[in-house]
Amino acid sequence: MRDAEATLPATLASVRRQTETRFECWIVDDGSRDGTPALARAAVARDERFRVLTRPAQGLVTALNEGLARCRAPLVARMDADDLMHSRRLELQRLALEREPRLAGVGCHVRIFPRRGLRAGLRDYEAWLRTIDSPRRVREEALVECPLPHPTWMLRREVFARLGYRDRGWPEDYDLLLRMLEAGEELGVVPRRLLAWREHPGRLWRNDAAYAQERFLACKAEHLARGFLAGCERYGLWGYGETGKALRRALEQHGKRPGHIVELHPGRLGETIHGAPVVRPEALPAQPRLPLVVSVAGTFARTEIRATLTRLGWRELVDYVCAA
Repeated sequence: MRDAEATLPATLASVRRQTETRFECWIVDDGSRDGTPALARAAVARDERFRVLTRPAQGLVTALNEGLARCRAPLVARMDADDLMHSRRLELQRLALEREPRLAGVGCHVRIFPRRGLRAGLRDYEAWLRTIDSPRRVREEALVECPLPHPTWMLRREVFARLGYRDRGWPEDYDLLLRMLEAGEELGVVPRRLLAWREHPGRLWRNDAAYAQERFLACKAEHLARGFLAGCERYGLWGYGETGKALRRALEQHGKRPGHIVELHPGRLGETIHGAPVVRPEALPAQPRLPLVVSVAGTFARTEIRATLTRLGWRELVDYVCAA
């Protein structure tokens, strides 16, 4: 955290009131220039479960890895200095991981606040997150958006420490989540709103170039190329609106090119785009069987496409993936 004096007291109070009382909380201060260090030291003086690490500003990834290195418990929960925990968050996430030893970690649902002036896109994202309720859904939606908001994570320390955060010029949390899934780890969800996620103009994703949309897309493309599309140069692409076009360009940087494009737009049908014929969905079985990437915006559209592919006998995560 950095320069969080306006929100840190409420955040730490939400940690202090947890029903799971057996915790150690590391407060990592990344070169704050306001009253944040003094507030952190006051928290340590008041409650022996709190620890503080104050260091010169080196950036979020370094701060996360240094904080993680100091965690000793078998489970590690993430938290931002401007959000609020539900009082049972740690308890319920711990219980979920005890019940499911196969899970490397869990997230939870969120409520974004303050509600006044909340943009439609964030309301839609919040609603979409509520549809993520199982490890299967985490995998299915992982290349659409980040299905587990970073401040909601509770992971087994061994997995967290083994993979760690890295700085690739794109969102470090999304990159880590995709690498965990790529490594075969399973991530679950406690389907309750256990985190109040504060929206404000100073949030990092609003101001840091690493969180720009094109950097998210670059992250998705690398993981797609290394994972689902590994070993093949050609793939099928469903959708050639702005979403599909952008993903095609990003995948081309990894030597991946569409062998055919599935579309409904009458102006595109029958055309050839970058050497790929544009066909209707019902013509898909007649095309060469290539791994299919569904790249369309909107939950409803993806639901309809999934239903169509199921009728055709295509299996999600085996024959096709959704990547918006």
